[in-house]
Amino acid sequence: MPSKVTAICPGTFDPVTVGHLDIIRRGACKFQSVIVGLIEEPLRKQTLFTVEERLEFLRDALSDQPNVVVDHFNMLVVDFARKWNATVILKGLRAISDFDYEFSMAQLNRKMAPEIETVFMMASPEHSFLSSSGVKEIVAFGGPVLDLVPPAVARKLAERFPVRAERN
Repeated sequence: MPSKVTAICPGTFDPVTVGHLDIIRRGACKFQSVIVGLIEEPLRKQTLFTVEERLEFLRDALSDQPNVVVDHFNMLVVDFARKWNATVILKGLRAISDFDYEFSMAQLNRKMAPEIETVFMMASPEHSFLSSSGVKEIVAFGGPVLDLVPPAVARKLAERFPVRAERN
């Protein structure tokens, strides 16, 4: 039985990958509810997909998870957590480089909201290499991504990046 705690799982999900979905689903087994928080306008990067597209991808891929809600936000992560009465920020980690960034974010969030705990979940081994930016690079050069993203995302990526006829 999941604990009676609400967690948020924030990210840009541009696009959502099977690695993201694995962390969210595993979190849904540990917490009463998981609110997937889609960051509308990330400061660190330009998104490939619109907010609406990313929301649709997430809602479609997580429709089988009764205790998962998908929402979007454009505020501090801790304020989004407070909006949902969440006491946990759930973050996935793939490698030490993820930890360096996420550790500093967790410390800043703790300074602003000591009542909200960041919980790190290690990526499953089969997803430890997977990133949204990697998926976009693979598809941009005509590589296969069907096993890296949900089917709806793969279809939309194929539309955005038609396979190059001159490919060797």
